[in-house]
Amino acid sequence: MGQLSERSAGTAWERLRRLPVWLPTALLTLVVTGSGLGSAQLWRDELATWSAATRSPTDLARLAGTIDAATGPYYLLMHGWTTVVGDSTIALRLPAVLAMTVAAGLLAVLGARLVDRRAGLFAGLLFAVLPGTSRYGQEARPYALATMLAVLATLLLVTALRRPSWARWAGYATAVAALGLIHLIALTLLAAHALVVLIAWWRGPAAAGSTAPRPDAERDRRAWRWLVAVLPAALLATPLLVKARAQQSRQLNWVHLVRPDDLSALPGGVAQSSVVGGLLVGVAALGAARLGRRAVLPVSAVLLPVLLLFAAGTVVPLWVPRYLVFVVPFACLLAGAALAAVAAPAALVVVLLAGLLGLPDQAALRRTHEWPRSAPVDYAGAARVIADGQRPGDAVVYSPRHSWLFLDLGIEYHLADPPRDVLVTEDEVRRGDLWAAECPQPAQCLAGTTRVWLVVSGRQADPLAAVPDAKGDALRADFTVAQVWQRPGLTVALLTTRSDR
Repeated sequence: MGQLSERSAGTAWERLRRLPVWLPTALLTLVVTGSGLGSAQLWRDELATWSAATRSPTDLARLAGTIDAATGPYYLLMHGWTTVVGDSTIALRLPAVLAMTVAAGLLAVLGARLVDRRAGLFAGLLFAVLPGTSRYGQEARPYALATMLAVLATLLLVTALRRPSWARWAGYATAVAALGLIHLIALTLLAAHALVVLIAWWRGPAAAGSTAPRPDAERDRRAWRWLVAVLPAALLATPLLVKARAQQSRQLNWVHLVRPDDLSALPGGVAQSSVVGGLLVGVAALGAARLGRRAVLPVSAVLLPVLLLFAAGTVVPLWVPRYLVFVVPFACLLAGAALAAVAAPAALVVVLLAGLLGLPDQAALRRTHEWPRSAPVDYAGAARVIADGQRPGDAVVYSPRHSWLFLDLGIEYHLADPPRDVLVTEDEVRRGDLWAAECPQPAQCLAGTTRVWLVVSGRQADPLAAVPDAKGDALRADFTVAQVWQRPGLTVALLTTRSDR
C-alpha cells in the first residue's frame, strides 16, 4: 500500500509538472478568491469607491483636487469598469479577483525564473490560500491591482536584465508607471529593483541573483536603461505625490505615527491572520537562507518597502498595513523556495496547513470586511428597515454626517429610491468631496417635514439623544421617536412631529 500511495503521489506530481506553471496557481486563486465574493457587504472604503466610480470624469477630477488624489487613477479605471458591467457588489469586486488571479500566475512564473519550477508552483499555491489574498482580492480597492503590477514589474525587470532590449525595458517602464498610478506607496518597490540593478552593475550580473554573466558594456547599458525606464513613473507619480501630500491631513487623519509593535504586527495584518502570517515569515526565512545571493531580489522586495514606509511613518502618519499587501507575493516566493527543497507531498502539506489555519479568518472576512470582524456595519439591514416603512414625503437624516462610516452612501447604495436627504445643501458630487454639506440652520431645513428616518452609528437606546449640536436640538424640538430598530453597527429610528403624536 505504501508503494502504491507513493506511486500515485508521484503520478499526480508528474501530471502537475506537465501543466504551465502559472495555471494551477491562477486557477486555485480564482476559486478561492471568487468563493463568497458577494457575501460580505461593501464596507466603508468600498462605498467610497462606489461613490467615486459612479461619477463623471469631470466630477472625478474635481474629487481628486479636493481629496483622494492618490486613488484618482483607480477611480477612473473603476468608472470605466462600472459603466460596462454595473455597480453590484460582485461587479465592483471582480477586478480585484482577476488581479489577484493574475498575480498568482505571474508569481509562479517569477519563481520559476529566479529559482525553479517547483519554487514558483509552491509560491503561487501558498499565495492562493492566504486569507489576505482573499481579503484584498474581494475588495473594491486598488491593493489587488497594485499586487499584480508589483509582481509583473519585477518579472519584467528580471526578463530585461537577462535579455536586454528596448522592447523589454519599455514593458517594464509601462508596468512601473501603472504601479505608481494605482498605488503610490507601491513605488517603494523600486528601492529593491534599484538594489538589484546596482549590484548587477557594480559586482556583475550573477551577484544580483537574477541574471546570467554579461560583458561589462552590457552591464552599463542595463543600468542606464533602468534609469530611463523609471523616468515615466517618476514624471507621472510626482504630481500625484505632491497633491496627495497636501491632502494628507484630510485623507489620513485617522492614522497615527508608527510604533515599534506595529512592525511585529505587520505579517498578521497583510496575511489577515496572525498564525498564517507567522508561518509565512518562518518558511520565507528558511527559503532566504537556502537561496543565498539569489534571495537578494525577493528579500529586498519585502524588506525595503516595509522599512521605508516604517521610517516615513515615524515622521508622517502613513503606516497602514494594507498599504504593504504588494510585498506578500515576494514573501511567498521565498517560502516557495524553501518548500521546493523538500518532497512534493511534504510541501503540499505545508500549503494545506496554511489553508486550514486560515479557514476561520477566511470565513470571517466573508461575513464582513470591517475590523474587528466582531463589529460589522449592516447598511443593507438598515436600508431594508427604511424601504419597508417608507412613505412619500419622508426625509432622512444621518448622524454623524462627516464620518468615515459613510452612513449616507451605505443607505443610498442599498436603496433604489431613498428618502429625501433633507439637510443636504450641496451633495458630495457637486462639492467634489466624499461628504455632502449640510444646512447650517437645521430647524429651517426641517420645516414642513412630518416624518424623518434617523440613521445613527452604533447601538443607541435613545437615538435622538445621540445627535449632537444644532442638528440634534432641531430634531428634539419638533420630533419624537415613534419606533427604533437596532442593526449591527447602526440604529434606525422613525421620527414623527409632535403634532402627530
